[in-house]
Amino acid sequence: MLIGRAAELAELTGALDEASAGRARAVLVGGDAGIGKTHLVSTLQRAARERGCAVLVGQCAELGESVPYLPLADALWTASRGDGPEATAVRDALAARPVLGRLLPDGEGGPGDGDPLAPDLGRQRLFGAVLGLLGELGGDRPVLLVLEDLHWADRSTRDLLTFLCRVLQRERVCLVGTYRSDDLHRRHPLRPLVAELRRLPNVTGVQVRPFGRAETGEYLAALSGTPAAPVAAELVERVHLRSEGNPFYAAELHATADLDELPAGLADLLLSRVERLSPDARRVVRVAAVAGRRVDDELVRRVSGLAEDAAGEALREVVSHQLLVPGGDGYSFRHALLREAVYADLLPGERTRLHADFARLLAADADGQGGSAAELAHHSRAAHDLPAAFAASVRAAREAGRLGAPAEEFEHYERALELWDAVPDPEAVAGTDRDRLTLAAAQAAAEAGELHRAVHRLRRMLETADPADLRLGVQIREQLASYLGEIDLDEEAQAMVREAVSMLPPDPPTTEHARALATYAKMLLYRDADGEMPGFAERAVAVARAAGAVDAEASLLISLGGYWKRRADGKAAEVIERARDLALKGGSPLVTLRAMFHYAGVRFDRGDLADAARAADDGVRYAHANGLDWSTYGALLRCLAFLIRYTTGDWAEAARLAEGFGAQVTRRAEAQVSAYALFLEVARGDAGVDERLRWLEPLLPEDPFLIYIARGLAAEHALWRGDPGTAVGHVDAVLASAYGAEISAVRVAAAGLQAHAELAARDGAAGNGAAVAAAVAAAAAVT
Repeated sequence: MLIGRAAELAELTGALDEASAGRARAVLVGGDAGIGKTHLVSTLQRAARERGCAVLVGQCAELGESVPYLPLADALWTASRGDGPEATAVRDALAARPVLGRLLPDGEGGPGDGDPLAPDLGRQRLFGAVLGLLGELGGDRPVLLVLEDLHWADRSTRDLLTFLCRVLQRERVCLVGTYRSDDLHRRHPLRPLVAELRRLPNVTGVQVRPFGRAETGEYLAALSGTPAAPVAAELVERVHLRSEGNPFYAAELHATADLDELPAGLADLLLSRVERLSPDARRVVRVAAVAGRRVDDELVRRVSGLAEDAAGEALREVVSHQLLVPGGDGYSFRHALLREAVYADLLPGERTRLHADFARLLAADADGQGGSAAELAHHSRAAHDLPAAFAASVRAAREAGRLGAPAEEFEHYERALELWDAVPDPEAVAGTDRDRLTLAAAQAAAEAGELHRAVHRLRRMLETADPADLRLGVQIREQLASYLGEIDLDEEAQAMVREAVSMLPPDPPTTEHARALATYAKMLLYRDADGEMPGFAERAVAVARAAGAVDAEASLLISLGGYWKRRADGKAAEVIERARDLALKGGSPLVTLRAMFHYAGVRFDRGDLADAARAADDGVRYAHANGLDWSTYGALLRCLAFLIRYTTGDWAEAARLAEGFGAQVTRRAEAQVSAYALFLEVARGDAGVDERLRWLEPLLPEDPFLIYIARGLAAEHALWRGDPGTAVGHVDAVLASAYGAEISAVRVAAAGLQAHAELAARDGAAGNGAAVAAAVAAAAAVT
């Protein structure tokens, strides 16, 4: 029974209706703990199931951001093993996407397995796989995806939420997330994210408000089992005042025999119900509170120390008192506040002993479940078992890396490094030395987007690393140069990579030296004051080949081909083809995609459109197969495939491809993809051009390439509408940008000439000779 939530439910069902019609929606449901968010969303779930929708529900857990993608794994695991209409489709979709199957408790490895050199590869694969799964499910029936308790979400889950809110547009998917608004303190990571996402046009927010007095009375009547008979006004008043309209507090107050004897604090209020249990049942509740996640009968029995029969009887008692609720293959607290109150009530020694019991149990589980190392690290730290916490933190970091969760990987490495001096023989436990563990932490920080933290760590390493370890020194400098370049400290980056290149001789060849050479060559493409290219890259290819560094060799060949391509040299096609073939044989997927993009691009540039189309399609398929549709080169290949069809006149296929180029964009990468759709929309005179341009406009100042594409096509759009003055403004902006001197700006310049000619014709017809002369002079400047 839903009380006092008609408006909120209408907002949610409206979003579900929109999604069912092919307009993806997201709703963020906030409210204080116990306010009724879960009950509201559960009502939506029932309505969705009655409509035949696929319903996937996952919950976050309070584990200190240590278990990446927990709610996603929970939703997929539960749906695939349920009896809902979507179960078979989810199982089939998981079977077709191993990267998602590996998140599940019976999965193995992770999306980034075997590819430690590819930044964000696992994350891109995972995000692409999630998007593909939701799109596939939505093809059969509308999808409702619910992520509960986002205030406990790990960094990777928050990133996934951001990705889905931005990318889902035409899929039949309704995403609903719940969070405790009273937990979002000033520095809570979800607080700015909620504010950012709610600015998106397809995202709405619902705040679940407290009950009014009448609603509290209706709720208490329902709890009494006599919804038609009103509860005494005095009781309603007292409960309403004490609960402040919070349904959970009201229910707890109503369930207590004597309101006057209850302490004022919420923790005492919650614990008053626990105290009525038998000793064995209280023991079970305390064990469950320390577990922090769902627990099953066997886990309760083993940690509680109760016999099997006694543990089963205690669980039945706890469930009958509605403190633990059965769900799936285990039990969870009726409300997280209850778990928190029980946990806080434990004596320090008791809490430590229970954490130690969980740690021993998890350590004995050699096979483990997904995220078990993170849980082991959590319990070991709480049990003050520093050696076990150190070992588990290192293992958890590596597991997070394989899962494409660099933020969690970095945090686990940080914790391990904090414990380094406090544990015996840390090198033997970690299987590496402190410097290389720090190097791994810096790489994870960079992949998580924490480039400044990565730079800070690597700069410190320059001061502390053993200067005799030249290979380590090269790794530090090569990575530092890459990250400095990404934060636009180009001069320092180039100086750093030059130092890295000079530290090791080419003989004997090493992979470290080869990678440093490849990084330097990429920088020389854009900063080559001494004219080192192409000779440098040609010599470096031989070094990389001798070292067996396939990725470095392929990357060098791509850079070399790019050098020749910029000079319209026929050698570019041959060199890039060699790079593509090499990468396909043994390179990382990201390097392979880069090679496939340039392979298709060089054919497009020379007018071999049929071959270019085949090559671009091959690249798109490769990206999709590897879950990299939204990686840099995965997106660029989709744009190139579209542009080729537009150029050849196959506008029907171009329109089909452009369906994936969403107009409602708020970030640079999305905007660049969106801008390509303007080629076709402007040419056809589509009504959506102005809307797309409105979304692109705020992002134009930060991206010269976006100015070139969007404003160049906006100039043509203005000409088609008979507005040459506006067209001139767009043309001038393009020609003043970094792309104004490129050969490709000829098309924009031609639009500028036409605009000035139309202005001159109008002014001439009006007898304004001065204006005609000005237009002629401006046209001359364009040429």
